Amino acid sequence: MTRRPLQIDPDEVDLSAIRAQGAGGQNVNKVSSAVHLRYDIVAGSLPPDVKQRLLALRDSRITQEGVIVLKAQQHRSQEMNRADALARLQELVDSVAIAPRVRRATKPSYGSKQRRLESKSQRSEIKSLRGRVRD
Repeated sequence: MTRRPLQIDPDEVDLSAIRAQGAGGQNVNKVSSAVHLRYDIVAGSLPPDVKQRLLALRDSRITQEGVIVLKAQQHRSQEMNRADALARLQELVDSVAIAPRVRRATKPSYGSKQRRLESKSQRSEIKSLRGRVRD
């Protein structure tokens, strides 16, 4: 069974253009090419289990109110920064889309216990032979 990846509704994403930081000469002072993305997890249309796993993430990009805040300013054009921010948001959602498998505790088999004890006794024997030679 292949699951379709979760799609984020573009209407739920708040994108705003801001001025980028760093080097760039006069262009960086005149053009608002960086993008500030905000996505409210609680108000979004994602399934409840995905929302819960997103909110449980220990990620500095998620605020205490449950809003994902991303800033994209890698590229010179606003369109590329917008696409980059949306791709990073999708990547974050995809990372929690599939529930982790539940680990069930198992007992070691009888044979593995015997092999472990045998190797311990062999090692003990080797170490005991390293001692002082007695006549």
